[in-house]
Formats: sequence, structure tokens, C-alpha cells
Amino acid sequence: MMNREYIESGILELYVFGLLSESDMQEVQQMAAKHKDIEQEIVAIEQAVVNLSYSVSPHLSAENFEKIRQKLIEKHDGFIVMQPRRDTFAQYLGWAAAVVLLFGLGFQYYRYNEVVEENTKVVAQRSQFEQLVASLEKKNNATEEALSVIRGKNTATVRLAGQAVAPQAYARVYIDRDAKQTYVDVAGLPEPPKGKVYQVWALKLNPLAPTSIGIIASTTDKNGIFTVDTYEGAEAFGITLEPEGGSPSPTLEQLYTLGKV
Repeated sequence: MMNREYIESGILELYVFGLLSESDMQEVQQMAAKHKDIEQEIVAIEQAVVNLSYSVSPHLSAENFEKIRQKLIEKHDGFIVMQPRRDTFAQYLGWAAAVVLLFGLGFQYYRYNEVVEENTKVVAQRSQFEQLVASLEKKNNATEEALSVIRGKNTATVRLAGQAVAPQAYARVYIDRDAKQTYVDVAGLPEPPKGKVYQVWALKLNPLAPTSIGIIASTTDKNGIFTVDTYEGAEAFGITLEPEGGSPSPTLEQLYTLGKV
């Protein structure tokens, strides 16, 4: 068989993809070692497949050629019987179609993973947005409720002025006589230090008798307005800084605000 006939038989393409029997593989290797044009044709076929892989699916890795070869080997149980080649163009077209199919499937899988990842991100962002909206609605409802109490005709306001330990501090107590509820606005107090809380006291003045009506751990929660226990007959209100959990009696050295009814 002349070299040209040998090249056009299709055996070199099968050799490149590892689809020949062991004896045929050795034969091609021997022919390539003896004939320069056969060796060059093998190199050209390998390069054509690699170039085609990059042009069809540029996103895939450099191992494309090896993956295609392994897929074809598995498909044909390791080797096939060589058949005479009838048409060079048809042979190349068949290999090109196989490569296009393999890389087309690979690219579709790549895009599928991208879409799944993007969809997961969108779902997570939507969940975060819904949580934010729910939180804002909750805060808005609390603000509206507090404003309705403050503006009520039968709501009494008690202003608590800053004391020696915190002259710039201030607070307000709102007593809703209709609903018999008491609120305290501590927006004028600094955030309590770690391990400390504010404790609100209703006071009888003569003799002095303090009663705890609430503990506030943070001045920034609930827009600074908190519901505390209602104490009938209170003559004054005070707020002290106490250890976490509160105290049975006020620490007068840590009296932040005080105001008479």
C-alpha cells in the first residue's frame, strides 16, 4: 500500500483516537517512524482535533482532547475493526460531528451549572429581601403604635431629667390611662455598657418606696420606646444603671434620670 493510500484509508484517524487493536497501533507507529509524511499527517490530525475542541467550546479545559479520546475508546470497547475508507471528506466530517456533539454536550452541562448557581443566588437574595421587608414592617407598626399612644388625648407625659452621673441624659414616660399601659422612651440615654442594663422604677416619695417596672438591655431596640409595667399611684419615675438581670433596689449612685408625675 502506497503512503497516500495508507493515509487516505482512515487508519491514522483511528490511531489518533486509540481505536485500533494493539497490533494495528504498532503497525502505524512503525509506519510513522519510517515515513515522514505519515508522521506529519498524524500530527496534523491531532492538532485539528485540539483546535476544533477550542473553537467549539472555549470554556472547557485543556484536557479536552484526552477526554474525547477516552469517551470514544469506552464507546467501542477499546478497539474496532478497521474498515476501508471510501471518502476522505466524509471521514473528516464524521469525526468533526462526533467532536461537535461531545463538546456541545459539555458546554450545555457547563451552562446548566451556571444557571443553577445563578438561580440559587437569586433565591437567597429574594429571601434576604423578604426578611428585610418583614423587619421594616414590624418596626413601622411598632412606631405607629407608639405614636398613637404619645398623641392620645388621655396620655400623660412625664419628663425625666439627667442626673449627676449623666447630666445630658433624658427620658420620657407615657401613661395611657385609657388602656392602662405605660411606655418609656429611652432614646436620650446612652447605650448601656456590656454586662449592664437600665432599670425603670416607679416611686412613691413619702416615704421613698421604689418599685421596679421594667428592665431595658438596649436603647436602640424598638426605636427606643418600650412597654413597662403599669404602677397605679406612682408619684415619680427614675432610671438607674444596674448589673445584667436587674437589682432588687435602685443603685442611687447610678441614677441616670428622674422626674415627677
